Amino acid sequence: MPLAGKMSRRLRKNMELLTQTMGIGESFDLWERRLRIAQKDAALIWVDGLINDLALQRVIESLLKLKQGDLAPNPAERLMKEYLNYAEAKEVDTYDDLITEVLAGQVAILVDGDSHAVMVDVREYPGREPDEPDLERVVRGSRDGMVETLVLNTVLIRRRLRDPSFRAEAIRVGRRSKTDVAVIYLKDVCNLDLVKKVKDQIARIQTDAIPMAEKTVEEFLVGPWGWWNPFPRVRFTERPDVAAVHLLEGHVIVLVDTSPSVIILPATLFHHVQHAEEYRENTLVGVYIRWVRFLGIALSLVGPPLWVALALRPELLPEALDFIGPRSQGNIPLLAQFFIAELGVDLIRIALVHTPAALGTALGFIGAILLGQIAISVGLLASETILYVAVAALGTFGTPSLEFALAVKLSRLALLGAVGVFGILGLAGGLLALTVLLGFTRSFGVPYLWPLIPFDWAALKSVLVRRPIPVDTGRPSALKPQEPDKAPRDS
Repeated sequence: MPLAGKMSRRLRKNMELLTQTMGIGESFDLWERRLRIAQKDAALIWVDGLINDLALQRVIESLLKLKQGDLAPNPAERLMKEYLNYAEAKEVDTYDDLITEVLAGQVAILVDGDSHAVMVDVREYPGREPDEPDLERVVRGSRDGMVETLVLNTVLIRRRLRDPSFRAEAIRVGRRSKTDVAVIYLKDVCNLDLVKKVKDQIARIQTDAIPMAEKTVEEFLVGPWGWWNPFPRVRFTERPDVAAVHLLEGHVIVLVDTSPSVIILPATLFHHVQHAEEYRENTLVGVYIRWVRFLGIALSLVGPPLWVALALRPELLPEALDFIGPRSQGNIPLLAQFFIAELGVDLIRIALVHTPAALGTALGFIGAILLGQIAISVGLLASETILYVAVAALGTFGTPSLEFALAVKLSRLALLGAVGVFGILGLAGGLLALTVLLGFTRSFGVPYLWPLIPFDWAALKSVLVRRPIPVDTGRPSALKPQEPDKAPRDS
């Protein structure tokens, strides 16, 4: 049970309660150090591994230099104002605040005769150096990516936006984990109603802990209806430059401590099909890359079910397209072949995730080439089936957003099932149902298909064609930003 209430002026009582509640002496990584400073009994409490040992040593040295009377009459206040030469220090007066800060990595200093404790921030979290994210690599551009430390992630974004309106507000989530969640936005750009809505939803999260970090927060943010909709209502990124660009557009960024993934919201369908690489190349090259990606996603969604529908009804094809359809269907029905092949691709992908990097290439070769060739040779699958499943897989892996790519895959499987039951009409009905689903989907009040539905030609042009940065000065109107232009003209 949490230890509530104000702290006592008696050090002995405070330490008895804290020892019993926190398990000091039971947990090997939880330390206390009793001192005699300024002729007063004192104690320090910290978690080993979360603090900088050298900084802690300096704190102790400065405390041991105090003489009798230096801490009278209010020890905590005198320490804060006169003797602790550390920038990040504060007073707390409740047991709950002290325990929370200690478990977050701060050092607590308690002195007999004072009901306040001094918290000194000498944290040094274990972590890795910023590195380029595997899912968002670019040929040119910065190679730094988010890490698992909240403060460092905030710095990576702030380094790109030296704006006084930059705001990073922290909220603690989880009754037991007390995980730090940061809401970041530009105060004079972002819609403040959106900011309030996001902060209120995060503050209302009731759970023991969020060990899965950003994914758990996202599930609380999208609500119960969103759990059964495969299309993601937020965008994830591990690139600080991508996060900075979205802040400039008026989006809200949510960071969760221990996770390198950033939540960007609101997010429409078209946010998931754009990539930083498009903006690192020549404008015309960027347009070409974007359209190739659009084509890949379209083929991934519609290609296999359309081919199956036409192969099952060859009489619908004109003579010029009579080559569509397998010459030999193999020993298994055509539709079943696609589901088997899709399952095989997913098994290979899952296996590659769990395979050491040194063996990944060999596993991919065995799975993609040898198994596919053998399946054709023994008559298990038709060669055309392998071809169209491979094209669909390329479209899936060419999608920048993994979450969106998996949603497209599930939609493709649903369309294949509809084709198997209703034929070509099943494909048409499935696409109509998918359009209706996306049309009714909203991300924090923004229509998921905007700017296509509702139609906004000016915004749609920016989606279809990667515009040069000097002329792309408008912010998305669907976000209702306070400043509609990124570079307002001088009056």
